[in-house]
Amino acid sequence: MKLVRKNIHSKDGSGSVTLVAEEQEDMWHAYNLVLAGDSLKGSTIRRVVTESATGSTDKSSVRITLTIQVETVEFDTQACMLRVNGRNVQENKFVKMGGYHTLDLEMHKPFTISKECWDMIALDRIQQACDVAARADIAGILLEEGLATLCLVTSSMTLVRGRVEVNVPRKRKGSSGHEKGMKRFFEQCYQAILKSVDFNVVKVLIVASPGFYKEQLFDHMKQTAVQTDNKEFLQFLPKILLIHCSSGQKHALGEALADEGVQSRLEDTKFATEVRALAKFFEMLARDPDRAFYGFRHVQMAAEKGGVNTLLLSDDLFRANNVSIRRQYIALVENVKSLGGTVMIFSSLHTSGEQLKNLTGVAAILNFPLPE
Repeated sequence: MKLVRKNIHSKDGSGSVTLVAEEQEDMWHAYNLVLAGDSLKGSTIRRVVTESATGSTDKSSVRITLTIQVETVEFDTQACMLRVNGRNVQENKFVKMGGYHTLDLEMHKPFTISKECWDMIALDRIQQACDVAARADIAGILLEEGLATLCLVTSSMTLVRGRVEVNVPRKRKGSSGHEKGMKRFFEQCYQAILKSVDFNVVKVLIVASPGFYKEQLFDHMKQTAVQTDNKEFLQFLPKILLIHCSSGQKHALGEALADEGVQSRLEDTKFATEVRALAKFFEMLARDPDRAFYGFRHVQMAAEKGGVNTLLLSDDLFRANNVSIRRQYIALVENVKSLGGTVMIFSSLHTSGEQLKNLTGVAAILNFPLPE
């Protein structure tokens, strides 16, 4: 994300920020910034009808700059597109005041968000989005017999980029059907990786499975790359990690990402830190439950007593349409930070964020036990 202009008043926090989305992940950041009630200014295409002096009409599409008061925001996780609907709030030749319009935010075109109050969560999000060093691109393919899921992981998102499903015959004595089926399956997995993974950007490719499927896929890919003289893939081989997981479904990615080998490769990234913190919370919940709280009421009580060491929150909570609900979570964050605690906001598009969301979206690791 590129920050073009920032004009926020220090007294009341009102003002506007102009940004440019430079890559798909930036649309997810924009989704977390644009809320109902905000004003959004951006470039859009509008179909207009003009009438000539003779009474004939002509339909055409024109590009206009429009400012709307936001009512609804939709994010397409597969296409990484953001669609914002609202009423026009500035005079325009083609759209009447109060008329509804939908803005589809576009890559490489500036847009301006205006708020009555920019809270610390939104400002931190802008800083994170504009920090190039925060990126940590990972690719992962999770497989079991006949089924594979290919995912791409950035600092804010986990996207499923492909699924491979092959009907593999059972092993039968004297039949080569099973072997041929597995070879076909591994080849489709390899082709899916070549199609979806940018080897110049990705820092590590995780190949994870139960049993020995991961080793078999690795051997197949290496052998095929040698036979086809795919030098780019051969140079990438040292970045491939073979990890155990329980299945070929997306949820198993969390198991693979928690592996020490993966963590050591991504030690300083925001994403890896979040995975470690959530693992520590679950460990504490099992070992010393009086030091691991979840649910807003319990966590707020612990924060009021100064007991929160690490606060874990889902970014879903800050997209609530109810302003008072958003404010209570912002107040919780401010309270924990003021007492020296650490605050971590998890992306709901990560497997770790999904796990946290299943725990009400808010959890805390405490400095000391607080029995109920």
